[in-house]
Amino acid sequence: MGKINVRSPYFINHTATNLTSATLEIVIYFGVANTSFGTPQYTLVSTAINEKVNFEVSELIKDYIDTEFDGAFPTVPVSLTESTTIFVDYRITETIVATPTVLTPVYGNRAFYGYGYFEDGVNPSFDNIYSLQSNNTILKNTNATVTIPVDNTIATSLVWKYQGSIVSTIAITAETKIENQITYVTNTGNFDVDQAEISSGPKSVTINIDSYEKCKYTPYKLTFINKYGAYQEIWMFANSILSMSTTEERYKSNILTNGTYNTYDPQIKLLTKNANQTLKLNSDYYPESYNEVFRQLFLSEKVWIDYEGQTLGVNIENKQITYKTSLTDSLINYTIDVSFAFDTINNIR
Repeated sequence: MGKINVRSPYFINHTATNLTSATLEIVIYFGVANTSFGTPQYTLVSTAINEKVNFEVSELIKDYIDTEFDGAFPTVPVSLTESTTIFVDYRITETIVATPTVLTPVYGNRAFYGYGYFEDGVNPSFDNIYSLQSNNTILKNTNATVTIPVDNTIATSLVWKYQGSIVSTIAITAETKIENQITYVTNTGNFDVDQAEISSGPKSVTINIDSYEKCKYTPYKLTFINKYGAYQEIWMFANSILSMSTTEERYKSNILTNGTYNTYDPQIKLLTKNANQTLKLNSDYYPESYNEVFRQLFLSEKVWIDYEGQTLGVNIENKQITYKTSLTDSLINYTIDVSFAFDTINNIR
């Protein structure tokens, strides 16, 4: 049973002596792992080259993960539209010379809406990652809760601490349904915390939590799907600027009537007009460890903003990010332009 990150290529290879061709059947589904092979969504056929075949399947799987976010982190039971995980079974039929043989299926491969970097190599899996975020420091708004995504098939508990004392211990339950296998642990009740210790058996990782208390502007929270296929939040604390750009279609009309026209009747008229709003966000000062979080934010395909009491989809408009370090930049802050992912005038028909 493997782990697939669907935003990077995932290869299923097969080799056999005298192999001439192979067929790959793929079953993609939610719920608990299958124990018998179902009806495949895809059947792929490949001719063997040097007794080897190679199938790439991640794009096919990705189409079945919707990843909708309504502003609340998913809780069990997780709806299928907000799940970022799905099960995949596959079965190979090999043909040796002219004889096809059906091989034993591989059940319950977990697929996440994540990706690997080039340096992570082929078929990156991150099988032992139980804290599904890269940063070991979290900076949050002083009055906000903090939410940490964990893989509940690996992690067993999360301990909230404040000033060295245990505030709360959360037992993490392993879920059998694939859509429920990411647990978003929140300090419910908004009690003060400055540390979270996540355990997986004898192993543990500590995440430090800092509150931003000097905010004189309206802070905005962005939520995005990170490298590990989990929803993650990041706060933008400094000044923000809202702007709007319009688009329009024009046409030249015939305003002549009986050899004359009215000068107040425009000849060039608007057929349609709409707009898109952009918000320039400033992060204020972050620790250098957040460079990786900003990288994943810029690489995310799905980003939302908590804006004036609503959760709205946005797109990152910046095409370049320059990583900053405390050595060369002293204080690290980022400016991000996000455009609201809809037209200003409602034109949904």
